[in-house]
Amino acid sequence: MHLLRNASLAALAVVFVSASASAGPDPKKAPAKGDMEFEPESAASTPPSKTLERAIKLYDKKDFFSASIELKKVLDGESGDDAKNKQRAEFFMGKTLYQMGFYAGSMAYFDKIVQAGDNHTYHGAALKWLAALSRVLPETSGILEKIGTYDPSALNDPSLASVKDELLFLLGRHFYKHGDFDKATALFQQVDRASGFFIKAKFFEGVTYVRKYEGKPAIDAFKDILIIGEERPAVYTADDIDNYRELAQLQMARVFYSTQQFDTSIKYFEKLPQDSADWAESLFEASWAYFMKTLNSKALGNIHTLNAPYFENQYYPEAVLLRAVIYYKYCLYDQAEEAIQDFNDKYAPLTKNLKDIVAKYDDNAEFYEYVKKVKASKAGLDEKTQRLVMSVLNDKTLLKTFAWVDELNHELDMLQKSDKAWQTTQVAAEVLQELTVQQSVASGDAGKVARDRVDRLARELGALSRDGTKIKYELLEAKGNTSSADAVGSRIQADHKEEPIIIDDEHFQWKFDGEYWKDELGYYRFKIRSRCPKQ
Repeated sequence: MHLLRNASLAALAVVFVSASASAGPDPKKAPAKGDMEFEPESAASTPPSKTLERAIKLYDKKDFFSASIELKKVLDGESGDDAKNKQRAEFFMGKTLYQMGFYAGSMAYFDKIVQAGDNHTYHGAALKWLAALSRVLPETSGILEKIGTYDPSALNDPSLASVKDELLFLLGRHFYKHGDFDKATALFQQVDRASGFFIKAKFFEGVTYVRKYEGKPAIDAFKDILIIGEERPAVYTADDIDNYRELAQLQMARVFYSTQQFDTSIKYFEKLPQDSADWAESLFEASWAYFMKTLNSKALGNIHTLNAPYFENQYYPEAVLLRAVIYYKYCLYDQAEEAIQDFNDKYAPLTKNLKDIVAKYDDNAEFYEYVKKVKASKAGLDEKTQRLVMSVLNDKTLLKTFAWVDELNHELDMLQKSDKAWQTTQVAAEVLQELTVQQSVASGDAGKVARDRVDRLARELGALSRDGTKIKYELLEAKGNTSSADAVGSRIQADHKEEPIIIDDEHFQWKFDGEYWKDELGYYRFKIRSRCPKQ
């Protein structure tokens, strides 16, 4: 039976990225003043105007509202400053808006500097502020693309020493995102081991090698993370260490599975603790490794665990069909048919519901507004459809897309609540226009990504439904003794001995009585015996 899972390094890489990405921007941190407030030696060729001097003094006094007004005068040509001083004003406007919390507006000004390239006196100096913006904005803001315009050699500038490792990581992420894996790995490998960005860089190095179909260096990179997990350097938080260690273990398990080293794969799947966010995923994927090893007592036990109410917001429809395949191979045809019927009863109506949701709105921005209602449980969906849709709306990549819209909405709201006099200024009007345009675009993008996720889930369920039909067809052939020689040869023979269920001194054996207990999850075993005839 040729069905369902054909694991490969390339297929796994898609999972890796979404599993590793954070749900939104890091907590907002203003850069250290002494480290950030420097200017290039060639900053100006002529003395600044009184207006520009006043703007910079106001900035230094942290009167950012007043500073922004004076800087706008310089940029509009009202002060008589030359081109280099206007570049200085542009740089200070980016910094000022950052300090005011208008990060999207700040990024728009720094983007002007980025686009000007080396012709702009502050092109190199802007890199530090782009790094600072990357800490407060999600990747979906486009911040990586702006950092990605810089040549890696620019990072050797001594003035960037304090953020060099961070920029190496970010630049590596940019090249990874755009498929230039050789450049990405080269940048990740340059991050200093003593840096707080080393563990992140090492993780993405491993992921990048997976995308390059190079399993050994991928494993080596992930093992480095396990070493950090043992050493627990003070440069990392405990949560970061635990999170990346668990992610590394999961990725190692997947790599070993894809290279058919199933015993090693199982070892790493089982390392994930029950409180890990990826534990349910590890149970499901480990069930495939057990199946490939013909350790189906444990495979069925894991599938049984995933039916527990603790996982009601997570969906593993493929697990239901895997259960059918296992029973089929043991010639337990009634149980196999029951599993297929379970799949059809549960997922056929849900597939139709998903298709209806995708078709509900043609406009992506309108679909985003609908998704907001779904997330607030106010879209009128039935309970099962609601949970299924939420299972994809909680995708980490999608959450980052939503986070960008949320940030823009937050800044728009902040502008409306800002100083009334400042709201009437040209700079405030400019910021409002920038935020409004970006929010409109971001909402449409978020709606498109959300629609694509729901549509993909509907198509995946449709494909699994067709797999279920194939299994049902082979069941009918088996019952009628018309199976092909290959199908007969793949069955578990009656004399097959299952791995014994051994109970050690620290465990007890209980018969499942229909009620799930949390401390039993992951420990279920099925006694299964083949009814296939001996060959």
